[in-house]
Amino acid sequence: MPETPSDAVTTVVITRNRLADLLVSVPRHRGRVVVVDNGSDDGTVERLRRLGLPGLTVVPLGRNLGAPARNVGVALARTPYVAFADDDSWWAPGALDRAAAVLAASPRLGLLAGTVLVGPQERLDPVCSMMAASPLGWDVGRPGPEILGFMACGAVVRREAFLQAGGFDDVVKFPGEEERLALDLAAHGWVSCYVPEVVAHHHPSSTRDHDDTRAALITRNWLLTAVMRRPWPVVAARARQAMRSGRSGRVGLAHAVRRAPVALRRRRPVAASVEARARLLEVVGQLDHPVGSPSPG
Repeated sequence: MPETPSDAVTTVVITRNRLADLLVSVPRHRGRVVVVDNGSDDGTVERLRRLGLPGLTVVPLGRNLGAPARNVGVALARTPYVAFADDDSWWAPGALDRAAAVLAASPRLGLLAGTVLVGPQERLDPVCSMMAASPLGWDVGRPGPEILGFMACGAVVRREAFLQAGGFDDVVKFPGEEERLALDLAAHGWVSCYVPEVVAHHHPSSTRDHDDTRAALITRNWLLTAVMRRPWPVVAARARQAMRSGRSGRVGLAHAVRRAPVALRRRRPVAASVEARARLLEVVGQLDHPVGSPSPG
């Protein structure tokens, strides 16, 4: 039996029509768990409630909010820290205890990104190698290298920092929702670090969007994030990259243009110090076009 995680952490899971995955992952969670359902019609809410698992709260939204559904779970959490999980992922035994200890010891640490092991073979997700090699460095007193991006299914946040940064937004929604939050955490003076000893398991669901559809959505959201937070030359450079990246890139660009008005209303470019760190990551390819090359943003 996995050990009980710290009472200081709530795990928030968002889902939509992935009951089979949840029946595998949810029983592996320990402690307080909030599952926020994005309008499933496969019986998810009723089936999870019948499990009768201690500490489990199921919240039906009745519609699909995308990534901002996590904000609902964070609002319900009464713990100082919140761990995110997907419906096809879970935290390793002891991981959340370790995360709570790291966050408690580092008052300006707003988010830690852990190791993500993929599939039964427990392959290291390539994004973890990129975070480990972050050019932003590892300052004395910090628990790991500084990062400016993360994978939501492998992240634990300080609830205060998450709320101050505005949580996930309804412009991007999903996927690729992490970059804007990472930028805003940094803009508010919070540090994000890669802490490899905090481990999550991810067994990718068999019910995923078609590759081309997902690639177009990632490109759309990568562009919209730039419109909201990056200088105009960066927006233009990303648009050019999207045009050169094939059909999915062009489709993503077209979708971004249609959603640009709402992104423009949320436009607040980050401070020069944060932009300099983002530029450094782009120099080494860690915030480059996310389709075809993994990025911790």
